[in-house]
Amino acid sequence: MRETFHDELNQLGESLVEMTGLVSVAMQQATSALLDVDLTLAERVISDDEKVDAVRDESERKAFDLLARQQPVARDLRTIVTTLRMVADLERMGDLALHVAKVARMRYPAAAVPAEVQDTIREMGDIAVRIADKTRDVLAGKDAELAEQIETDDDRMDLLHRRLFAILLADDWAQGVEPAIDITLIGRYYERFADHSVSVARQVIYLVTGEMPQPATAGNGRPETALGL
Repeated sequence: MRETFHDELNQLGESLVEMTGLVSVAMQQATSALLDVDLTLAERVISDDEKVDAVRDESERKAFDLLARQQPVARDLRTIVTTLRMVADLERMGDLALHVAKVARMRYPAAAVPAEVQDTIREMGDIAVRIADKTRDVLAGKDAELAEQIETDDDRMDLLHRRLFAILLADDWAQGVEPAIDITLIGRYYERFADHSVSVARQVIYLVTGEMPQPATAGNGRPETALGL
């Protein structure tokens, strides 16, 4: 009975790895659609979001079923609770890739990203995919040391996010208000994508060590707070 239970727990872990792979591909394709003005690719990202949602729904069903049937305690309970939290983070990452693709589709056949910020957006996309791939490895190996490295990648994303705002607020910005709004939203999507990866990484550290890492602090010494995206 316990062997079957732990097999089911392992299946939950495999579902997390699968979800992470899906959201990584989604963000890579969404970035390409955005920068290459590729409507077909944008549509693919939008339609493929159903796959992420399907894995989320099945993972939640299995997790709640295990809670009801097995009434787990100690580490097993921690595994199921952290799984539910990570599923929510990963599903949100898929939604953020979806939002990027929808901006690309909305502005087609025009480019949503002006030339002034293309390099920055491209680098943000590259970092987002790298963080997602690293998160997949963290989940597959329950690797707490690798999980800690994701914070460093997130710091780079935050720097790029600030650079983006510096460009938008510069006196020589000549693209107008609408593109500025698009870029503000796009930048936020990438930044939050990375934040959700950090959240997953912290949950893995908690699962492995039993201790939740302290949240990162802002420049004023207070914990960072996440807004709703």
